[in-house]
Amino acid sequence: MSSVTTRLACKPGDYKSDLKPIWCPGCGDYHVLMSFTRAFAKLGLPPEQITVVSGIGCSSRIPAYTSCYGFHGVHGRSLALAAGLKVTRPDLTVVVASGDGDGYSIGGNHFLHACRRNIDMTYVVMDNRIYGMTKGQPSPTTEPEFDTALTPGGTGVAPFHPLVVALASGANFIARCFSGQPNETADVLVEAIKHPGFSFVEILSPCVTFRPDEQDWKEQVRPAPVAATNDQGKAARRLMTDDGFNLGILYRGNRAPFQPAIGVSSIDLSELEKDFEL
Repeated sequence: MSSVTTRLACKPGDYKSDLKPIWCPGCGDYHVLMSFTRAFAKLGLPPEQITVVSGIGCSSRIPAYTSCYGFHGVHGRSLALAAGLKVTRPDLTVVVASGDGDGYSIGGNHFLHACRRNIDMTYVVMDNRIYGMTKGQPSPTTEPEFDTALTPGGTGVAPFHPLVVALASGANFIARCFSGQPNETADVLVEAIKHPGFSFVEILSPCVTFRPDEQDWKEQVRPAPVAATNDQGKAARRLMTDDGFNLGILYRGNRAPFQPAIGVSSIDLSELEKDFEL
């Protein structure tokens, strides 16, 4: 974020809490947590200057595993909480941790308007194309033909395309990473946090329990063949033809972040109260 100015000699361990993660063995979120702490160390910010906000789901456990300030909110509402925090405390670095179920289903409307408002914060979504915590239901990004106990034969519904939606809604920075590449992911997170405005980072994070087929992702991901662009038209064409496995920074916008003035009110409360008098 543009407000990142402090630089300390920090190590990733400085941002880890004493709690031991309880994800399934082999879950991609372990590496995502590693990327978070490495990114924070690269930024060199004191833990108390960072807030990690989350909703509900496997990915949303991340705030508890960091030593930063954290808020574990209700399902789908993490962006609303984070937006309120950032506009009232612009001095804080605000990072939101979410998943494809939490972020794109019940939280889908908040996603659209967070992109539109372009508040200076970073939204990280760990996408495994399934509801992991609640035992394998299809999520908005699940392939239409993927068979589950709840949807035999698949949903038959076209999957949500988060990066295209983010671009169309006004996100100022868009990137995709793979959890199996924690160093590269950490570098992208640093760039996302430093970039002014709303930054969106999708991290492909395999669910080895309910989607063992996703272990093949490590063979499918590849660096994006083109450099990041600030042209929305070019970015749209790239994202619409993307197969979902191109990694890296895909779009860098230049919209000014939204930040209302704080601490100053031009409203005379006594006059406002008169409007409610009986």
